[in-house]
Amino acid sequence: MNVVLREATPADLDAVVEVFLACWRGSYAAVLPQSLVASISDERAVEMWTRALGSARGHTVVADDGERILGLTRWEVSGAAGQVHSLYVSPAAQGSGLGTRLLQHAEDAFVHQKATSASLWVFAANGPSIGFYRSRGWRPDGATRVEPEFGEPELRLRKDLREGEPG
Repeated sequence: MNVVLREATPADLDAVVEVFLACWRGSYAAVLPQSLVASISDERAVEMWTRALGSARGHTVVADDGERILGLTRWEVSGAAGQVHSLYVSPAAQGSGLGTRLLQHAEDAFVHQKATSASLWVFAANGPSIGFYRSRGWRPDGATRVEPEFGEPELRLRKDLREGEPG
């Protein structure tokens, strides 16, 4: 599979929403309350991603195989810290290494922009995602939150990006 990573454009909206909803309604259905999963309507997803793709803050990178978008990551750097806001891989491409590739792309961008650490938030109930991130050097730092929009506990994971130091 020849997949190119590239910056998303507003023209990618429908495909990005499709990947997002497939993950939300598929993967998240197994770990989050059904009422929360159902609360993300097609319209709400379009609104969220229209805002994200139109924002001057951060970057959204898609994994494009020439026929469709298979995954995406959204991230930004502020000072010496990188922040991964989103990482979604289509259920059809999960297990192919695409999530690792997208995450590594963000990490490489952080290092290029002189960030020394990075963080992300993950639903505390999302054991598979926590395992994925931990296997790539991300560790819980003890911080938690509950965003009013979702109402579910989240954990913050961090990774040290300084060369030669363990994550």
